[in-house]
Amino acid sequence: MPLQHFDQYPLSDELKQALEALHFHTPTPVQHETLSVAFSKQDLIVKSQTGSGKTAAYGLPICEMVDWAENKPQALILVPTRELAMQVKQDLTSLGRFKRIKAAAIYGKAPFQAQKIELSQKNHIVCGTPGRILDHLEKGTLSLDNLSFFVLDEADEMLNMGFIDQVSSIIQHLPPKRMSMLFSATMSDEMKDLSEQFLQSPKVIEIAREETTKQHITHTLIETEEEGKFSLLQRTIVIENPDSCIIFCNTQERVNELTMKLDEWDVPCDKIHGGMRQEDRFAVMDEFKNGEFRYLIATDIAARGIDVSDMTHVIHYDLPYEKERYIHRTGRTGRAGKSGKTIAFMTRHGQQLIEELKEEAGIHFQTQPYPTKEDAEQHVESFEEKIETPIQKENKQAGVEKDIMKLYFNGGKKKKLRAVDFVGTIAKIEGVAFDDIGIITIQDTKTYVDILNGKGPLVLNAMRHTTIKGKQLKVHEARA
Repeated sequence: MPLQHFDQYPLSDELKQALEALHFHTPTPVQHETLSVAFSKQDLIVKSQTGSGKTAAYGLPICEMVDWAENKPQALILVPTRELAMQVKQDLTSLGRFKRIKAAAIYGKAPFQAQKIELSQKNHIVCGTPGRILDHLEKGTLSLDNLSFFVLDEADEMLNMGFIDQVSSIIQHLPPKRMSMLFSATMSDEMKDLSEQFLQSPKVIEIAREETTKQHITHTLIETEEEGKFSLLQRTIVIENPDSCIIFCNTQERVNELTMKLDEWDVPCDKIHGGMRQEDRFAVMDEFKNGEFRYLIATDIAARGIDVSDMTHVIHYDLPYEKERYIHRTGRTGRAGKSGKTIAFMTRHGQQLIEELKEEAGIHFQTQPYPTKEDAEQHVESFEEKIETPIQKENKQAGVEKDIMKLYFNGGKKKKLRAVDFVGTIAKIEGVAFDDIGIITIQDTKTYVDILNGKGPLVLNAMRHTTIKGKQLKVHEARA
């Protein structure tokens, strides 16, 4: 495919500014194919591997085409997990930062009332999991009256997790006039049946595997007995010495056990699985993304919503039961054209899966012998040196967050304050224009306002001596 550039698509200067700040210069194949047709608002089915840039593929046209002045949600994006809902919200907020696009993440096991308040405010985009989105629709706290865009992301995983009935119910709430997009790494007959429920004469885009993960990821196979797995893991990570690695297990108990063993071995690691509290899961993911430890032990839930730069290795401590899960796990490495390696520990129970992956997914496995103790000893020094070296992770949000200050005000809905009150007051400050005011989030007792273009200190100082709607509020820079 000839080299493309984002300048060739009908994107506003604000979106191009965000892409530049995020260091996105050339579109991935799925982004090019999607952007080439999305602005016609034709329904789409897009089959592309994880890690191929799908969020920006649908996020850019949505951010471009939503009406900023409209308060009710214009785009609904359904995803299978809380982690992915948060990740999509963050990605779309970054893409739409300079257009002041407001996105909300709505998912289960979070306070319903707080979400109700957030949904009552201006939100251009809502990202969420099916169960909680359906709750809000049935209780009347989420309006889709002005919806123009509907995205079903990771649709194959929706089916695997049993969300088909909830998704079908949500589709019944959608207005008939809208653009719909389905994104999936695999396409089963059941998926095709689902697509017929809500897509009208869709254009099908299929990104060949050779253009996504296949050319960037090395698939390695090591045969072992069950009782030899931990010794194999120890030797493997010493020899491979990954910069950043996810180790997948099939059960929460196995994750807990393995994390404890690695911790006792003084390997910097942490864990994530569905049995953990939501705030703990988010905290672990943030720390992993920031490079505070190199090894994450996880169940398949972690294969959703993880977008970690420079993930070099994925280790299947336990092979999954389905080939689709192998593909999704593997998609955590080799992202955005970078190289990666996946290593599968195969017992006799995993032989059938490997054969299916070879025959049906076209994956070529390199077989490696079980490493000896002597093999590992040759690499111990470099392994220990890396363990003691801090990880330098590139923060892809840093560029787009540059020159933005988030201000905290100790007043919100209970003081009858509205976004227009903050905009009207701040825009009157000498040296501040309307375009310097970013996203405003009003809660019951507090409000957050993004100030753009390096004007934060100016606004902060002025607002310490300025009333809003006759009220003198405390104001300071919001804590991270």
